[in-house]
Amino acid sequence: MQESTRWLLRYRRVLSVAVHLALFTLAQAFAFGLRFEFSIPPEYFPIGYAWLAANLTTRLAVFAWFGMFAGMWRYTGARDLVALAKSATLSTLVFAVFIVLAGYRGYPRSILVIDWLLTMMLVGGLRFGVRSLWQLAAAVAQRKSGDTRRILIVGAGNAGEMLLREMLKTHGGRYEPVGFADDDTTKQGVSIHGVSVLGMLADVPELVKAFDVDEVVIAIPSASGKEMRRIVEACTPAGTTVRTMPGIDQLIEGQVTVNQLREVKIEDLLGRDSVTLDLDQLSQLLEGHVVLVTGAGGSIGSELCRQVSRFSPSKLVLVERSEPALYEIHRELAAKVPTVETVPSIADICDRARVRALFARHRPAVVIHAAAHKHVPMMEWNPGEAIKNNVGGTRVVADAAHEFEAKQFVMVSTDKAVNPTSIMGASKRVAELYVQAMSERSRTRFVAVRFGNVLGSAGSVIPLFREQIAAGGPVTVTHPEMRRYFMTIPEASQLVLQAATMGRGGEIFVLDMGEPVKIVDLARDLIRLTGLVPEKDIELRFTGLRPGEKLFEELSTAEENAEKTRHPKIFIGKLASRPHEEVTRQLDALLVGVDGLAQGEAVARLTSLVPELQRELQVAQVIALRPPA
Repeated sequence: MQESTRWLLRYRRVLSVAVHLALFTLAQAFAFGLRFEFSIPPEYFPIGYAWLAANLTTRLAVFAWFGMFAGMWRYTGARDLVALAKSATLSTLVFAVFIVLAGYRGYPRSILVIDWLLTMMLVGGLRFGVRSLWQLAAAVAQRKSGDTRRILIVGAGNAGEMLLREMLKTHGGRYEPVGFADDDTTKQGVSIHGVSVLGMLADVPELVKAFDVDEVVIAIPSASGKEMRRIVEACTPAGTTVRTMPGIDQLIEGQVTVNQLREVKIEDLLGRDSVTLDLDQLSQLLEGHVVLVTGAGGSIGSELCRQVSRFSPSKLVLVERSEPALYEIHRELAAKVPTVETVPSIADICDRARVRALFARHRPAVVIHAAAHKHVPMMEWNPGEAIKNNVGGTRVVADAAHEFEAKQFVMVSTDKAVNPTSIMGASKRVAELYVQAMSERSRTRFVAVRFGNVLGSAGSVIPLFREQIAAGGPVTVTHPEMRRYFMTIPEASQLVLQAATMGRGGEIFVLDMGEPVKIVDLARDLIRLTGLVPEKDIELRFTGLRPGEKLFEELSTAEENAEKTRHPKIFIGKLASRPHEEVTRQLDALLVGVDGLAQGEAVARLTSLVPELQRELQVAQVIALRPPA
């Protein structure tokens, strides 16, 4: 069997030509037979052989020109049908011109049309017949192996139809679509490619049981986060695997394929409209320039490096103190964007001599400062490190940017800097103050960009919840009313870069984070995505607020008077800056003996720069003492 298959593959083009010659001959013969009701006058036989030879020669030449002998028939599709129509039509026209120029007035003109139709039917029928037989054989073999999965498709729209067609065409043996579920009442009971719309979204659990469904596929790429959550909640009781496809902006040329299917992610349930970027402005900022990113191995820093590399900087300097993290992002960028020179640089941003050496060597035009300590309780336990890294490190990098005349300095900040209740939040607010103060005396444009939590970042709640779910629970939530703003890492990184193009110096940009999400709802969503039922399969346990935590985060204050920018997701919080000399003097006092700083002393020093800290700390401590409801 294998030997015969290899022989067929080796000589497939010769066989293809031979089969086509036979079909062309058959079409010509049947055309004459139909024209004369299968009683062809004897006078046509002598000249008929010459006509046949001319017709075959013409068809062979034109079909070869269109590459009709090179394809594999088992993959025949719509493009092959178009190529067949072009080949048959052009060869018929060429042959008709030959008949006229050769003076064959006795050639029946109707045979040209009949021959064209029969050629289309015979050649097209054979090709699609071979494809159908191949798919049938593959499906039978797959079913015998027991690997066929029964699929219920949620969404009977264009994406659902394309997905079904792809399954039937290419994966007929692997997937068996049993039906659709769609809330559009006008689609109930209709059939798409022989597969029926069986019911509404609420019927999914019953449909899964009735039709022995192995997997539910969500084929609604334009679904909002709220719609996706509703769909997942409806599918969860069915106890089956749920997969989805990328958003419509991620589908290449609108094509839907089985290979694009993936598990539903928490990002899908919190999704909003895709970010629209001003690519021209980003190119002006980054293309052909040296860009330096601190914290390049972190969750945000590494994604910023990926986004920057898209705009062809002349050099991308990766500054990171963690050797493994630096190795990973450098290896990734070197493989994906080899045209961009990436320079891995191990450095601690608090090391002024090392930072100055990097700036002196590379002379970056754009500095993106993402290095920071960000874990709130951890910084409560290590207040000196929070101040040294978040404040002192920012000062070192900002001073170097000013000294070596960078054009733009962008600091990645946080919503926890607004009315801070934690040492981490207060340290980031002080860093903002220094960046603002620098803009008053420097030609470098200093700006900060403030946003909330990012999904899946290192040390965030999502990885913790996944770990707890994998262990069988319980999933711990600090308070049933705790809410947070969330963004995906790519979305946050793209908007940071976009804000950088708008900065003129001294602004604190605030990103639109959408609506805040209850942490307990996030935990329930993650449990459902694993196919489990919250508070039945996995326990939810409330543990109370931790030191420095708020129930609700803010992105700006009333005093900041956030103003709109030309980008719908970016606002400017206009806080009055302080004189550079005053801020520098306060930072000098703040950073003295910081290594051995106790929490109480850290709070006292930070309060001198951020007076709202103590007031908010007192409020937070009162809330933390209350037991969760």
